Amino acid sequence: MAANTKTSRKVARYAVPVAVAGVAAATVAMVPAFANAGGPDLPKVTAQQLVEKIAASEVQQLSGTARISTDLGLPKIATGLLGGGGVAGGSANPEDKVAQLANGTHTLRVAADGPDRQRLTFLDGKDEYSLIHNGDDVWGYDSKSNEVFHEKNPEAGKGSGKDGKDAGKEHKTGDRLTASPQQMAEEILKAAGTTTDVSVGDTAQVAGRDAYQLVLKPKQSGSTVGSVQIAVDAKTGVPLRVQLLSSQGGKPIVDAGFTKVDFAKPSADTFAFTPPKGAKLTEGTDGAAKGDKDDAFKALESFPGLDGLMGGPNGKGDLKVLGEGWATIARIDSGAGKGLKDLENDKNAPKEAKQFLDSLGEKVSGKFGEGRVLSTRLVNALITDDGKVYVGAVTKDALVKAADANK
Repeated sequence: MAANTKTSRKVARYAVPVAVAGVAAATVAMVPAFANAGGPDLPKVTAQQLVEKIAASEVQQLSGTARISTDLGLPKIATGLLGGGGVAGGSANPEDKVAQLANGTHTLRVAADGPDRQRLTFLDGKDEYSLIHNGDDVWGYDSKSNEVFHEKNPEAGKGSGKDGKDAGKEHKTGDRLTASPQQMAEEILKAAGTTTDVSVGDTAQVAGRDAYQLVLKPKQSGSTVGSVQIAVDAKTGVPLRVQLLSSQGGKPIVDAGFTKVDFAKPSADTFAFTPPKGAKLTEGTDGAAKGDKDDAFKALESFPGLDGLMGGPNGKGDLKVLGEGWATIARIDSGAGKGLKDLENDKNAPKEAKQFLDSLGEKVSGKFGEGRVLSTRLVNALITDDGKVYVGAVTKDALVKAADANK
């Protein structure tokens, strides 16, 4: 859901505060399944009881190590854009670093002490990248490039209630750690609605702790998501691992979980940061978050020769959301008046643009006309010859059907 103000956009870049307590049982289609004896022997619980356990968790402090593996099945050219190597190196801007989690396997150190103090450290051999939130300050530090990013975050720790009266009350550990298993789980639970079946799967052990597993499955057909499995600490109710499984099977698309976790209060020094001597310092600005609608075109515009196809920074593009739940599709009309065929037939088009078209995969056709499909294990996109884009976590057939109905 798009933010409406500069302030909220700035906060959202590092994490969107999510209250698990707001996930009411009435908004989730609960399946009365029970945990079986496939793992640790734990008392049986229903799905509703497990969601309530997560919501009731009062854990505000933790530290540990987490591992995130992502296999989107991206084309080689897209993988290169996300950064095929480690996280360390280059800009210290948090947005650049978090984007790299969409590719490969990464190890992180995680620490949190309430809603106002969190730290994520991405480990990359001898190099590290740290993202620190301490009160009003957000810091990013890249040890390899010796660059520092800093931005004031005046909304830190404020609740979502009217006039900020709920400040700090609805925040749980890791609320602003976008890469932590707990934050991922809370975002997923918030998004779950009447299009989702929720049940309890096998018990498991994660980071040496006994856990239940909450299983979310799409009710709708056409989704690329088979299920989401959230391992929940049996004692504290804290999500320890999130696995996103493909409807086509195979290894998880995303597997993010703690390998070690401690619920003791981290030392205050954990969140202290002073820029090293000689480091290049960049101060963040509101301008870095501008343009909600323009963000939809930014990725394609980054390819040489494709800026005209997507309408460019001053294009008249329009975004429309089709469907709901797991079958949601975004229809983007660039307003450029230029299509894929124009680019294919342009002898002066840069080779990078032609390489991108070749990576899109098979050509498709329907009532909408013709186009190409960019396929990954999770998100697929149909780019039509007249410049429209249909994208979602749905199958190719679902995209073609949507294009036919909304040409």
